[in-house]
Amino acid sequence: MAVTDYDVDLFVIGGGSGGVRAARVAAQHGARVMVAEEYRVGGTCVIRGCVPKKLLVYASRFRGEFEDAAGYGWTVPQSSFDWPTLIANKDKEIARLEAAYTATLEKTGVAIVKTRAVITDPNVVQLADGKRVRARYILIATGGTPTYGDPVPGIEHAISSNEAFHLSQLPKHLVIQGGGYIAIEFAGIFAGLGSQVTVVYRGENILRGFDDDVRAHVRMDMEKHGIKVLVGCKIAAIERTEKRFSVLLSGGNRATADCVMFATGRTPNVSKVGLKEAGVAIAANGGVAVDEYSRSSVSNIYAVGDVTNRVNLTPVAVREGHAFADTVFGGKKVAVDHANVPTAVFSDPEVGAIGLTEAQARARLARTDIYREMFKPLKATLSGRDTTVLMKLVVDGVTDRVVGCHIVGEGAAEMVQVATIAITMGAKKADFDAAMALHPTAAEELVTMRQKSASYAREAAE
Repeated sequence: MAVTDYDVDLFVIGGGSGGVRAARVAAQHGARVMVAEEYRVGGTCVIRGCVPKKLLVYASRFRGEFEDAAGYGWTVPQSSFDWPTLIANKDKEIARLEAAYTATLEKTGVAIVKTRAVITDPNVVQLADGKRVRARYILIATGGTPTYGDPVPGIEHAISSNEAFHLSQLPKHLVIQGGGYIAIEFAGIFAGLGSQVTVVYRGENILRGFDDDVRAHVRMDMEKHGIKVLVGCKIAAIERTEKRFSVLLSGGNRATADCVMFATGRTPNVSKVGLKEAGVAIAANGGVAVDEYSRSSVSNIYAVGDVTNRVNLTPVAVREGHAFADTVFGGKKVAVDHANVPTAVFSDPEVGAIGLTEAQARARLARTDIYREMFKPLKATLSGRDTTVLMKLVVDGVTDRVVGCHIVGEGAAEMVQVATIAITMGAKKADFDAAMALHPTAAEELVTMRQKSASYAREAAE
């Protein structure tokens, strides 16, 4: 086709964080852009992911704040919580954000169609109403969808994180299967709001992929807060008993709940998009196979965000979408560096992490130095809360470069975001040591840790 034969320069399938950023930046570069979103503009993060989840996290933490207040001389009247009020206020905020995302696209001249779109040809997209749109480039940004893992009897009674945001009432007893971000965050949310929560995970410990000290610390504090954590097992069946559910576990034990949630991960949304028909290859990880510039096996079709199953975090999708638009329409090739991506788990206690874990560093580096501190935060001295903060730096023992930072405690995510700047710049432990401490803060421990807690050298035979 000649350039003049196209209806648009770019057709984006999916109006989530990555797709919206790509569409807006491409339009600012002068491209004619159309976005198709069959549900709501904003995608997983804005509509049913990190934003509404963080709002629920805030709500769940007030209970602890009310309890802590007594140690500081406050007399707080008997408090009560109303789930419908929280959900209604959350819905208002999500509606506001969706409107803002939509307005931003429209201001840059992007056309939005609220319908399903399917690729029928490398340069043709068909909408649900039958209309065909000819596009010079196509961007797949369809994100991911919750997966329930292996089917079990009674799985139809379970909910995913999607439905958790729209429950009509707060569950009194909740069983959650899973040990990753979503499971651990929702366990903290519901426990903080007053539910009795049991977490069931088939692995040896929760938060697989995080530093082992972090995993142990979070589990310890979760159990202190009354959350029951069962590892080495999984849900084998769900049976309805009057208004509640009897949950059979793989070891033969049973748990009773009025809500069962599966938080066993998400899978790329690659079905019913027309990828096979267009010749788009799927990678071994189940996502769209792409190169460093997010180009698929078809030269004019690209993919960004969770649908590629590379690093499934909103800021990564946004960065990938922006880089795609700059590369294809901005005249400059931009590849996203997926190393040193910070991450957070908004659990109770909160986790922030960047870089290598201790185990990863010991496997990869000739020498690894570990600096580790665990202490009671100043706030807890008067509140009486039984909690501790964990801070850990992983250092390349040969170059002195800080290659990992892991924090568990209040404000962990905020601290790690700042530490990410230093680590990305290649800061050494000596640079951390040279920084003046800000007292009294928890974060000052990052620059006052002098004594190694451990040091390891790889065997010469390796």
